[in-house]
Amino acid sequence: MAREATVDELAAAWADGGLVIDVREPDEYAAGHVPGARPMPLRTVPARCGELPAGRPVFVICASGNRSKSAADWITARGIDAYSVAGGTGAWARAGRPIAVGPAERAA
Repeated sequence: MAREATVDELAAAWADGGLVIDVREPDEYAAGHVPGARPMPLRTVPARCGELPAGRPVFVICASGNRSKSAADWITARGIDAYSVAGGTGAWARAGRPIAVGPAERAA
């Protein structure tokens, strides 16, 4: 079972370049997300866990913390250190943290 991280714990990890995946749908992600968060809609997580590094923590975020809990549990079951962010993107924004708007940038 995955552990939960607070928005403050996420902020500290994010400031150090921590990996954040956002499991919301593309339109939700585009409306506002943690800068640098990698989009990975919940339905794709089981198939895409192989894209995640085994040697570093992964912070999983959604809108409020429900979807991220499910995703973090799947990721943890595959041997990756995953944390579900309590309160999700809503809590991140309410804490005054930066929000990026728009779709994910594609690698060149």
